[in-house]
Amino acid sequence: MHSTDTTTAAAPARVPKVAIIGTGSVGSSIAFACLMRSVAPELLLYDINTGFAHGQVLDLEDSVYLSSANLASCSYDQDTPPQSTMTATAQDCGQADIIVVTAGFRQAPGESRDELLSRNVFVLRDVFTRIAPIKSSAIVIMVTNPVNIMTWLAQKLSGLPPNQVFGTGTVLDTMRLRTAIKRTFRQEGGDFEGFSENSINAYVIGDHGDKQVALWSSATVGGAPLTSFKPFEQLGTRVDVATRTTNRIYEIIKHKDASSFGIASIVADLIQAILTNKQTVLPLTVYSERYNACIALPTVLSAKGVGPAIYPQMDTKEQAALEAYVQDNRDTCAAILDFHCAEREF
Repeated sequence: MHSTDTTTAAAPARVPKVAIIGTGSVGSSIAFACLMRSVAPELLLYDINTGFAHGQVLDLEDSVYLSSANLASCSYDQDTPPQSTMTATAQDCGQADIIVVTAGFRQAPGESRDELLSRNVFVLRDVFTRIAPIKSSAIVIMVTNPVNIMTWLAQKLSGLPPNQVFGTGTVLDTMRLRTAIKRTFRQEGGDFEGFSENSINAYVIGDHGDKQVALWSSATVGGAPLTSFKPFEQLGTRVDVATRTTNRIYEIIKHKDASSFGIASIVADLIQAILTNKQTVLPLTVYSERYNACIALPTVLSAKGVGPAIYPQMDTKEQAALEAYVQDNRDTCAAILDFHCAEREF
């Protein structure tokens, strides 16, 4: 009598795909950060300039080869296939699990993020036309500036639920603020020589740009108000630190035309948080029902995307500054709708 083994091999785990649309300095830096950290098992790179995208892939593949001992496979489990990076069609990108949109004109010297708007609205419309149809479970991360308006547009153009489409918000600005706070303690003395940025609970919300709002009233160190420590009890110190935080991008642009490494590192963190269901709180661009606008507010990031906006404590000045920005945001969105509806483009 012969026995028959009916055991079948388990199907290999599905490899999550991350698509990066736009392979300029920001998009390629995001891809590099993902590869160096073994964040994404498979990266798809797309650019309207296919030759340029192919060149970026060849260059990135060399970086994986040189680090093959550390980057041969992802850290999820031993059976995960090696990482791969490839150029892709727009339709391939639309079927990815995570879609990172960096396509657009970059901010020029002396140009505000709002001045980018008229140029990048048309770019974004073209992107979502090209990648359609989009996978119903995909999560879209908007990086293109001005990120709040671009996120609002992406939510309209993608057809996905709002929790699956969010922007990088003020994560970078918040990091810059906390770093500036740490350096101020170190340079000016006061109650402490200094401590890690992770020990500082301080947020920038609202706008990733000139109208950003630093929340001093709710900033803490060790559970105590930051404003109770020297030198931050002085208004002048707080104003100086907030101004340096806002203007840091212009200092970068002055010397090297554009920033890329900081935002790339942050986006790699966001991708990892989604793939590992980290459920971390970050100030991302989300739709706020309270303000009826897409603005940067703390929210929980998980495998499902973003949760509802969290509204931090604000004093009257901070609240007024945020509301003034929200009104500008709404006016801008209304103007875009008026123009594009007249042109029958939405």
